[in-house]
Amino acid sequence: MGKAFDITLVGDFIPQLIQYLGVTLQILAVSIVLGIIIGIIAAILRLFRIPILSQLVVVYVSFIRGTPILIQLFLIFYGIPSLFQLINIDLSKVDPLYSVIVAYAFNNGAVFSEIFRGAVQAVDYGQTEAAYSVGMSESQNFFRIIVPQAVSIAFPNIANTVISSLKDTSLAFTIGVMDMVGRGETLIASTTHALEVYISLSVIYYIVVVLLEKIFRWFEKRVNRHKSGEVSSV
Repeated sequence: MGKAFDITLVGDFIPQLIQYLGVTLQILAVSIVLGIIIGIIAAILRLFRIPILSQLVVVYVSFIRGTPILIQLFLIFYGIPSLFQLINIDLSKVDPLYSVIVAYAFNNGAVFSEIFRGAVQAVDYGQTEAAYSVGMSESQNFFRIIVPQAVSIAFPNIANTVISSLKDTSLAFTIGVMDMVGRGETLIASTTHALEVYISLSVIYYIVVVLLEKIFRWFEKRVNRHKSGEVSSV
């Protein structure tokens, strides 16, 4: 049993937990950037139906969507060192932070690949035909006509994925990463005030998510500003 609830401890815990916010944001930022790169490559392989590789992407996406992120995290954390041991390379002392980033990058990559693929396919094919009719090449049509519109279509889902990934980073402590939740677990062990710690974590995560939502809303308006211009000119 923990000690009696003390709301004043929330004010004491928040400053201690927020010191580790940088680790959480580092995991988020790096895994999102890598995930976007993986997602773009995977989406292109499927869109252009590259033999064998497109089938491998289907299996990869299906596996990520069909398994919990926690299992994926453990597979990376325990699996990669085990594979390298077969060639006598010891990764046991590597910072677990890298395993977290790799796991979330591949998880985000699968999600982004479907977002990008769906966004590209949502662009009206009539615009592609129009581009070809004025002499554009396939690559010019893709990068100058399809991609800008696909980005606009995909942006809300990209924002939702980033926010969802932020919340998923709370599992990093399960393999020993000292992020906010990891620090929260040490506070619980030393004070036995679990509820106050989780309330403090909730407050921090909520504030960060609200700020991200405001930032994404601003970017979405910037991305879609050409649409408002089209509407006003009608």
